[in-house]
Amino acid sequence: MSVGRGIIAASIVLLIVLGTVLSIVYARVGASARVTESPWTRMPAKPVHTDHTHLLRGPFADGPSVTRACLECHPKAAEEMMATSHWTWAGQKVKLPGREEVMRVGKRNLINNFCIHAGPNMTTCSSCHAGYGWTDESFDFHKKDNVDCLVCHDRTGVYQKGNGGQVAEGVDLVAVARSVGSPTRNNCGQCHFKGGGGDAVKHGDLDGSMYFPPERIDVHMGKLDFSCVDCHRTRDHRIPGCAMSVCIDSPLRVHCTDCHSERPHGDDRLDGHTQTVACQTCHIPRMAIDAPTKMVWDWSTAGEDGRVEDPHVYLKKKGSFQYAQNIRPEYYWYNGTAWRYLTGDKIDPSRAVRINYPEGGPADQGAKIWPFKVHRAKQLYDKKHLHLLTPKTAGPGGYWSEFDWDKACRLGADATGLAYSGEYGFVETEMYWPLSHMVQPKEKALQCNDCHGDEGILNWQALGFEGDPAFRGDRRRMELIRGGEGGSR
Repeated sequence: MSVGRGIIAASIVLLIVLGTVLSIVYARVGASARVTESPWTRMPAKPVHTDHTHLLRGPFADGPSVTRACLECHPKAAEEMMATSHWTWAGQKVKLPGREEVMRVGKRNLINNFCIHAGPNMTTCSSCHAGYGWTDESFDFHKKDNVDCLVCHDRTGVYQKGNGGQVAEGVDLVAVARSVGSPTRNNCGQCHFKGGGGDAVKHGDLDGSMYFPPERIDVHMGKLDFSCVDCHRTRDHRIPGCAMSVCIDSPLRVHCTDCHSERPHGDDRLDGHTQTVACQTCHIPRMAIDAPTKMVWDWSTAGEDGRVEDPHVYLKKKGSFQYAQNIRPEYYWYNGTAWRYLTGDKIDPSRAVRINYPEGGPADQGAKIWPFKVHRAKQLYDKKHLHLLTPKTAGPGGYWSEFDWDKACRLGADATGLAYSGEYGFVETEMYWPLSHMVQPKEKALQCNDCHGDEGILNWQALGFEGDPAFRGDRRRMELIRGGEGGSR
């Protein structure tokens, strides 16, 4: 009897051991499968390229003549393009957070704290417009051959635009037209990597290193060889994704979960973070990894003679700068919508003026903690009317040629219709840019002790907590907050 019981006991132990081993093997196989699964399996099929070499013969006198040739085979393309914000530089009509107005806002009518305002400087700013000839309000937004097909579809890499969005001198339009295909990083980067007046100026996660990045800068574009349009999947020329600088509401956006699971880690503790922490927070631990990005722009020092000029330190026509490289972002709650300063809004010059600010807070069910680049500046305001000014910088009479702020402000006011009293000063401003590019290899993602503990990088009090929510008291408080009514900061 005892022998039989011993055999049974040994069998039970053997089954337990075997079950444990099989569980470990299964888990490892599953983890291996997750690691080795190709992200390309979740991507839609790429369109088949059509060689245009023998379809577009030319000669072409100018950009619009190329567009007319394109429209012979793509008759709806211009109309589709004209319905997008890349064409209008204004979004759809929305009700702005904290306001009663329903209005359309975009690059065309908003102040920023880089080059300040496109309106008085449209001839220069429109060199990044997907059209030909926009220099002032007389531009015809309904004329189809004003649409620039080549700026997005050139595959030679040599196509360039100049003032007013016109084709730069010396471009071989026949060669460029024959090369057309699906947009590449070069097409997107010519404007988006150089926004704000130069490489790496505006964004902390978009710069020239992203044309051909190694894996250590961006996993998607480096290791996996993604193009911009692989994630920004376009239909009828509408490209999803929109910077918080111009998108006040939450329009069609690109999300990590377009490809990744809501619980991608296979670990309950890590996956539990996805309710309140954006993927970007852990997986973009640093910004401006190789190319330094502009963090501070002080216009008040412009116009000084005798100073050594350096585009990363000082330029007479633009003032002083501070750049930084491979730095930590700042962290804020963000629910996809933003408060926005509108041209003409009153300000308090005794404090920094927020040009925009992410909406959300710990009680907001749709908000998560996000990483941001915060660009700080010192720019012009009207001392009497107490609003930010819109100076003309480029072109005849502009500050860059005459170094006269009063004249630049008067010309800018004429262009935008904004009141100018003749008394100007300089005020500190802040502008917030959420990060979504430069996703790091998983080995560089933030770890538990990067956020939690005495040396953690998050300011828990600023985020609305009494202390680190990893400790029981604040974790319970977080559960109570999230279980109640949603809200925003």
